[in-house]
Formats: sequence, structure tokens, C-alpha cells
Amino acid sequence: MKVIADLCVVPLGVGVSVSEYVAACEKVLKEAGLKIQLHAYGTNIEGEWDQVFAAIQRCHEVVHRMGAPRISTTLKFGTRTDRDQTLDEKVKSVEKRLAK
Repeated sequence: MKVIADLCVVPLGVGVSVSEYVAACEKVLKEAGLKIQLHAYGTNIEGEWDQVFAAIQRCHEVVHRMGAPRISTTLKFGTRTDRDQTLDEKVKSVEKRLAK
């Protein structure tokens, strides 16, 4: 099953800047072969259910290994059964309406 997810991984106890940890998680997602779009407060992910959730688990493992004693993660995700939908299609649909 395909899923589109919005992931925000926040390491706790590592100081104010977390970009190093975000970059490590982005690398994990890319290595998993997932379609991703980084944004200011997280990452949109598109892929097969098992691959997406395995990569999210790997993000946690990597960030903990980097020294983060705690991680707070926000995850929103959705699936469709009526048709396949991509991240790009979702954005273009709204942009099309805005252009009217």
C-alpha cells in the first residue's frame, strides 16, 4: 500500500540547533529510495507503507546513535484506495485552484 507522510523528528537534549540530526534523517530517507520533500518543519515522504515506516524507524535509530537521549516525533500520514496519488499531484491540485 502506498502512503504519503509528513514527518517531523525532534531530538531532545542535544542543544538548540538540530540541523545535524535532520540532515542525518534526510540521508536515511534518501538511501531508502523514497520520494521526499524537505520543508521548514519536517519532511514529506512518498512510498510503500513498509519502506516508509522502516525508514522512519531507521531515522530514530540513527539520531539516537548520534547522541540524542530522547526524540519527539510528529507523524501525519494518509493512504488512498481509489487511485495512486503523488506528493507533486497534491501540491499541483492546490496550486491550480489558487491560480483561478
